[in-house]
Amino acid sequence: MATAPARLTAADRREQILMQATNLFARQGYKGTTTKEIALRAGITEALIFRHFASKEELYWAVIEAKIDANSPKERMRARLRVKGSDAAILGGLAEDILERRAKDQDLSRLLLYSALENHRLSQRFFRAFVSSYYGLLAEYIARRTREGVFRPVDPTLAARAFLGMIIYHSWVQELFGGKRYQRLSVQQVSRTLVDVWLKGMLAEPARRNGNRLSTHGRFPGQELKRGRF
Repeated sequence: MATAPARLTAADRREQILMQATNLFARQGYKGTTTKEIALRAGITEALIFRHFASKEELYWAVIEAKIDANSPKERMRARLRVKGSDAAILGGLAEDILERRAKDQDLSRLLLYSALENHRLSQRFFRAFVSSYYGLLAEYIARRTREGVFRPVDPTLAARAFLGMIIYHSWVQELFGGKRYQRLSVQQVSRTLVDVWLKGMLAEPARRNGNRLSTHGRFPGQELKRGRF
C-alpha cells in the first residue's frame, strides 16, 4: 500500500521556495520571473508562496539575504582585516577570498545586477543594508594606515571603493562576461597584481623614499619583487 509523501514543515517549504526562486531570478531577472513560474517549479500553488512572503519583492529580497547569510562576507572581511601581516598580504588575502567565492557562485552578482537594472528599490535597499558597511570596514582600515603614515591622505571611502571595485569588476569580466574563456588567470595572480597597483597609488611619499614601497608593508610572503612585475 502506497504511503502519502511526508508534508514539509513551514521552514522546509520556505527553503524550497527560496531555492527555486534563486535559480529563476538569477537567470531570468526580477521582471522576467513570475511567482506562478516559481510555484510551478516548486510543485506548489502560487497562493502558498504568499503565505511565506508578502510580495514578489520581499521574496527577491529574501533570496538576496539568504545568499548573504550563506557567505557571511562582512564577517569574513572583518576577520581578514584583523590578520597580522603586511598590507599586501592582508589585502591580497581579502581579494583572494572575494574572487574565490564569486568564482564558485555568481548568483548573488546576477541578482544584484538585475535588481539595479529592474528594481531600484531593491538595489538601494541592498546598498544601505550591506554594501555601505563593507566599504566602511575597509575605509576604517585605510584611515588607520593613513594615520600611521603608511598611506597618503585620500578619502578612505573612495579608496575602499576603488579597491573593491577592481576586484569585483574583474570577477564580473571573468565569470559573467565570459573572460575566462579567452584568458585564464589564477586567483593568486590577479589578487597580487591588483593589490600591487592599488598600493602603489596609496603609499605615502616617505615610504617610497625609504624604499618601503612593498618591502615593509607590501611584500607577499616568500616573494621577491622585481620592478614592474611579480
